[in-house]
Amino acid sequence: MIPYVRDITFDYGACDQVSPLIRRVVANNPGPFTFLGTGTYIVGQGEVAVIDPGPDLPEHLDAILAALAPGETVSHILVTHHHSDHSPLARPLQAKTGAPIYGCAVGVQAEESTIKTEAGADLGFAPDISLCGGGAVLKGPNWTLEAIATPGHTSNHICFALHEENALFSGDHIMGWSTTVITPPDGDMTDYMESLDLVKARGFTTLWPTHGPPVTEVTPFVEAYIAHRRAREAQVLAAVAEGHGRIKDMVPVLYAAVDKRLWPAASRSVLGHMIDLVRRGLVTTDGEAGLDSDYRLAG
Repeated sequence: MIPYVRDITFDYGACDQVSPLIRRVVANNPGPFTFLGTGTYIVGQGEVAVIDPGPDLPEHLDAILAALAPGETVSHILVTHHHSDHSPLARPLQAKTGAPIYGCAVGVQAEESTIKTEAGADLGFAPDISLCGGGAVLKGPNWTLEAIATPGHTSNHICFALHEENALFSGDHIMGWSTTVITPPDGDMTDYMESLDLVKARGFTTLWPTHGPPVTEVTPFVEAYIAHRRAREAQVLAAVAEGHGRIKDMVPVLYAAVDKRLWPAASRSVLGHMIDLVRRGLVTTDGEAGLDSDYRLAG
C-alpha cells in the first residue's frame, strides 16, 4: 500500500513559507488530476526561482508577484513539464519579471497524447533555455537547483533538486496524494520505472510535488510507488492470463475502487504497462500495441 499524504493547510493565493528556502502559493484550480490545485514554489531570497508557475489565471499571477518581498526579483522560471496546470503562466510571469524560462520543449509524441486524461496540455510550450537530458545546475545567491531528467509521466518531465535542503521538486513524477498518470505515446512506463529508481537512489530528504503536501518519508514512499506499479503489472498479466485480452475489459475490474472520471486515464496507464510488457517479451499482440489491441501472454 502506498502511504499517501493528503493533509495540507493553505489558502488560495496566500504565500506560505514551507521551509527555510521555499515558499508556496497554491492556484485555485482543483480537480481530479490537480488535487487541490497547482502549488507554485518560490525558492530562495533576493533573487529567486519560481517553479511551475501554473495555469494561466490572472489572479494566480498576481498572487505570485505579491509573494515577492520588496526588492526581490525573479531570476529563473522553471517548468517541470508542459501540462496546462504547470506551464502556461510562464510567459505572463516572464512578461512581468523578465526572467528566462527553463525546461524541456514538447516532443512530437505529445501531440498524439491529447486525450483528455489530464488537465490539458500546453503543446506550444518552448523554454528559452533547454534542460532536456538534465544535468544543468542553476544557482542563485543562496540556492542551487539541479535539473534531473525524469521522463515517464511525459517525455519532457524535469525534476529539480535543491541541494541546500536535499529536497526534490518532483512535479507530477511522484505525488503524495495519488499515483501518476502515464499516457502513451508521450508517457512511457519503461522510462517512468527507470526514473523512479533514479530518484530513489538519490536519497532525498523531502519531495515537493506540484500538487499536494510534501513527502517526508521519501525512500519508503518511492519503494511503495514502485511496488504499486509492479503489483499493477502483475494484475494486468493475470487478467491477460484469464483471457481478458482487451484493455477496456480490464479497467473496470482493476480500477473498481477508483473514481470513474479517472478510468480514461487508467486505460492509458494500462496501455503503458502493455507497451512495456510487449517490449520485455512477456505479452504479445498483433501489430502495434494500442488501446483496442487484443493481448495474450507470450510463449
